[in-house]
Amino acid sequence: MKKYFVIISTILSCLFLFFIEQNIGASYIVKTITKIILFTLVPYIYFRFYKKQSIKKALNLSGTTKKHFSLGMIFGVLAFVIVLLAYFILRSYIDIAAISYEMQTKSKITPANFILVGAYITFGNSFLEEFFFRGYVFLNLYEMGYPKIAYIFSALAFALYHLAIFRTWFDLPVMILALFGLISVGIVFNWLDTKSKNFINSWILHILADSAIILIGMKMFEII
Repeated sequence: MKKYFVIISTILSCLFLFFIEQNIGASYIVKTITKIILFTLVPYIYFRFYKKQSIKKALNLSGTTKKHFSLGMIFGVLAFVIVLLAYFILRSYIDIAAISYEMQTKSKITPANFILVGAYITFGNSFLEEFFFRGYVFLNLYEMGYPKIAYIFSALAFALYHLAIFRTWFDLPVMILALFGLISVGIVFNWLDTKSKNFINSWILHILADSAIILIGMKMFEII
């Protein structure tokens, strides 16, 4: 029952966020608030009524050591470099002007507020995604004794969740490559979190990867 609750609630949450992103033209603030509610309420219901534990205890947030911190930093720096290299290699296939236009008209993200939005994405949104996809989905399924399902399902959910964001940004080949990259990254995130039994490792990696993306965004908006 616990396994099915985690899987079904994750699928429904991602589908609802896809609908919000692609069909109602909501602003970035509305989408962010919706995501915060879903990605905190669903795990709270699970931990409170199914696991009957506090979120802090269930997620083992005190389990990170200096060794694990270093591991997250090493992979994070590597991810930072890979993201920037991928951008410079593939930039001729990416319609930067179209992405900028969509972000400003659809999500109301402009050069004036991009720094604030970028700070939230780097630290707040990355924490929220790691809390949900790794702390709630992966580690729960993994500790239930379903390691293969945990790895595959959480990585796929993480990748498809991002599809709602960049579905209209790239041509099909680049989009497939991006999805493959996200699935691979999700598996690495999962593996890192098995070392500390919490999601802090992957959060550190996520922060550094997002930092590279924000740098690209700043260049796109001609901030740098």
